[in-house]
Amino acid sequence: MKSKEKTPLFDALIKHREKESFSFHVPGHKNGRIFNHWGKHIFDPVLSIDLTELTGLDDLHDPGGPILEAEQLLADLYGSQKSYFLVNGSTSGNIAMILAACEEGDTVLVQRNCHKSVLHGLMLANVKPVFISPDIDEQLEIAGSVTVSAVKEAIGLYPETKAIVLTYPTYYGTGSAVSEIISLAHQHSIPVLVDEAHGAHFCLGAPFPESALAAGADVVVHSAHKTLPAMTMGSFLHYSSELIDSSKLEFCLQMLQSSSPSYPIMASLDLSRAYLATYSQDDIEALKQAVDGFKGELNSISGIHVAESKSGNSDLLKLIIRSEKGHSGFQLQQILESEGIFTELADVRNVLMVLPLIKKDSDFPFRETLMRVERAVKNSEEAEGHVSSGSHFQEQTIQPLALTYQQMKKGQKKLTALNDCLGEISAEMITPYPPGIPLIMPGEKITAGKIKSMEELLRKGGRFHGGPELESGQLWIYE
Repeated sequence: MKSKEKTPLFDALIKHREKESFSFHVPGHKNGRIFNHWGKHIFDPVLSIDLTELTGLDDLHDPGGPILEAEQLLADLYGSQKSYFLVNGSTSGNIAMILAACEEGDTVLVQRNCHKSVLHGLMLANVKPVFISPDIDEQLEIAGSVTVSAVKEAIGLYPETKAIVLTYPTYYGTGSAVSEIISLAHQHSIPVLVDEAHGAHFCLGAPFPESALAAGADVVVHSAHKTLPAMTMGSFLHYSSELIDSSKLEFCLQMLQSSSPSYPIMASLDLSRAYLATYSQDDIEALKQAVDGFKGELNSISGIHVAESKSGNSDLLKLIIRSEKGHSGFQLQQILESEGIFTELADVRNVLMVLPLIKKDSDFPFRETLMRVERAVKNSEEAEGHVSSGSHFQEQTIQPLALTYQQMKKGQKKLTALNDCLGEISAEMITPYPPGIPLIMPGEKITAGKIKSMEELLRKGGRFHGGPELESGQLWIYE
């Protein structure tokens, strides 16, 4: 077997299962022998490999056997100095890389359209974040990337910067200038941390965007489960840096990850790495042909169309559709769900589909999907009203928070009518979910644009993490 096809951790689990051993260890289901009867037939195949740190199965937090070998194969694939399995999702990786790169009170430049886990990492590190607003993709009406000029300006304004945190690609699969930004940062000896959650497959090269690791990033986090065939919560972290202490990063990972890691999740990461490592040029051609055909057929359906960025730097696996009947993205998503088509997310304007990373011999129901989409759209009625822009990032700004995290801990809060919050400082995080990018952050001044975006998202049926009083038109602010 070629090394890239090896799956050392998965193989070790299967070898252990074949022993037909008796379990007098955790977990309590005892290799599936003890389990609720009405779910047993569903869980049985997985329970037999849901094990713990037994002889021959290694230890995620001190690997020296099959987990270490699997992580070395992962590092070989991505070209990193060292790579790690994450079982607590990319959230744990994002927080770990920030804690490892920063000391309390450090100034950190952060792409404003970041995931909320990045903000949680900044809070835990107690740093001073300076947020750089992204550019706007005019075709898709969504937030894009930060520009090289904006990062250069921010470094000029804050020369004491100790790290830069980028989100690449965006949830919608767009991204640009990552190489130039990393090169600029390294000229100033500033490490670059990249939340590349949606780009685990970028290592395949063209036609996908450039990989952040190939561009020279210091630490990169991948949500393997988002675009690779891995179980939910399965992620990777990759380290390639002369600016960040690897031992500190490993300590942070041990601190943030479960001491009882899921072996099924880790095995799925091992298998998904092998799937990616054996992806051929023929597979890429088959994928391109399937995606192009799917897009063409969707565009032929009356009532919808595929929306594409003219930037030319978009992920092949991300497909955005819009209604031509006046529906918002939220309404179109519901229309598709009526025929059993469940999409990744919707916003005011768009519906996002995450396409499968198929191989040439894969069987995926594209034809049946098209039939269902056509039926759903055909049966929908014309909508009334105007659908406005889907992005709430309208102003190009480089801005710190109005309050430090220490000040926020001591600050007094009050509940205030949304319309009276203009110019006030938010005391809570309001996050449309998905994609998990905060509309308003704690310690941030509330602008008219943010109030308008909140009101529209509420009116159009958007879902939020945080903001429990939003439905009644109220928001927590600092006094």
